[in-house]
Parts: sequence; structure tokens; C-alpha cells
Amino acid sequence: METMCRIRAFEEAALRAQAEGLVLGAIHPSIGQEAVAAGVCGGLAADDLLLSTHRGHGHTLAKGADALAMMRELLGRAGGTCGGKGGSMHIADFGVGMLGANGVVAANIPIAAGAAHALKLRGEARAVVCIFGDGAVNRGPFLEGLNWAKVFDLPVLFVCEDNAYSATTRTAAVTAGPGPAARAASLGLPAESVDGNDALAVDAVARAAVAAVRAGEGPRFLHCLTYRMTGHTGVDPAAYRAASEVETWRSADPIERLAQALRLAGGDAAGIAEAAGAEMAAVLDAARATDWPAAALAYADVQDAGDPRERAF
Repeated sequence: METMCRIRAFEEAALRAQAEGLVLGAIHPSIGQEAVAAGVCGGLAADDLLLSTHRGHGHTLAKGADALAMMRELLGRAGGTCGGKGGSMHIADFGVGMLGANGVVAANIPIAAGAAHALKLRGEARAVVCIFGDGAVNRGPFLEGLNWAKVFDLPVLFVCEDNAYSATTRTAAVTAGPGPAARAASLGLPAESVDGNDALAVDAVARAAVAAVRAGEGPRFLHCLTYRMTGHTGVDPAAYRAASEVETWRSADPIERLAQALRLAGGDAAGIAEAAGAEMAAVLDAARATDWPAAALAYADVQDAGDPRERAF
């Protein structure tokens, strides 16, 4: 519950920052999808590895990244997780095993296969988790990455965070066959579908899958059905969706679902949400007050491959 509330509060603060003109680049909120991040990452060890999508704030936060460093990254400030150079779509924190979000749909899948292959070659009992959207299953890297992982029985869990939309297009309208899990199963990966708005269900299934992966049983596939309550980006009004559809899904809000159970058990769901909101408001204030990176660092971490005209012929 706390993780989901912190994710939502972080993204609501990020959207406020964007409205103020403070965010450099686009923001892709995952409001409504928090149960996938919390459920999948809750059972990961500190040294397990994670790869995410362009909609990766929640995954990064759930893996243990510092919220202030993340907000500074979104605002392009000093002390950001990538020195203020990656922004929202390329946020990463190697210190917590988060190898990076990715602005290219499905590009994180072969990267995950490569990371998992490295772990296997080194004989390390660690797991790689790769989260991607439903639109990614229609791109070549999906087939390439899953095929490579299965051929070499790599320690990787592939997680399809299916919110039913590929940017502004309903995924079902452009996807043939019975869906992501069937495609994974056709390659020999054990695949399971789960209600992605049920944090406890996601946690249970993900823990079992990660345990199998870590035990050397090869790659696994998890299909999480969820829904994003916002548009594709922070400024997208999502006019391509019926208001009634959004309201139907709002009744399945993962935070409210878990809050109801917590209240029945005597827990303080409201207090957890309020604490998360206060924390992220303070995070935004601190990030807003942070200096810009020093100009001398502009070309640090930038590879100079030379003039291509001198190497092409």
C-alpha cells in the first residue's frame, strides 16, 4: 500500500512540476497501474536487475530509487539519478539495480536478455525483470529477446504491463491472435496472466516466477492486465477513450481496492496516502530549489566516436 501511494504521489507531484514548466521533456504517468510496480518489485532482492519502459517512474521507485534524486532527474537538476541528463524516459539507477527506462518501445527486452545472459555466464543466482507495455509485443525485439532467453534458459522474468492502449491506439485493434501470454507460450516460456490491479495477486505470482528464474528454471512470462487513468503523456487529454470506460476502470483503482481491505483489517489507509503526499510535495520543493548541473559537466559521460566522415571510407 505504501509503495503504491508513494508512486502515485510522486507522479502527481511530477505532473504539477510539468504544469509549472519545470520538467524537461515528456512525462508518461502510470497512475492506475501502481499495483504492477509494487507487486512485481516487492519480492526482488537488492541485487536483482530491472529494466523498464518510458513509463517507468513507478518501477524505479518500487525498486528502491531515491525519490528526490528521481525528481531532480525529471527537472534536469544536479543530483539527479543520471545527473539530470536522462530525464523521465531514460531514468536509471544502477545503485539499486535499475538498469534504465527506455524511450524506444520494446528496446529494453533484448537488453534484459543480454543482462540475464551475463548473469548466467558469471554463475550468479540473480534475476532480471523486464517490464514492457502491450504495444511492445508487436515489435521485433519482443520475439528476438524472448527467443534468445528461452534458447539459453536465461534467468529473466518478462512482464507485460497491459493497459490496453499502445499510445493512443487500442492495442486489440492492431494485435492478431490470443494475446501476449500466448505468444510467449509459443516460444516455450511458462506464461501466466493476472489481474494487474490486484497488488496482492501480482505479488504472489511474481514472487513465484522470480524464485523459479533465480533457481535456474529458465525464463518466465507474466501478463498483467491493468489500465492507465491518464492520457499517454501528462498533456494528453485522452479524447480517444470514452469517459464511461475510464469511470468503469476507476472503480477498479488498485490503491482503493487495497485500501478497502486495509480498512477492514483496521489499518490506516488514509494516513498512508497522506504521508506519501506530504513526502512527495517536499520532494518537489527540494528538487525545485536544487541548482542546475555545472556547465563543465555538459560533456561528461558523452562518448566521442570521432567524425564519421573520417571512418566511413
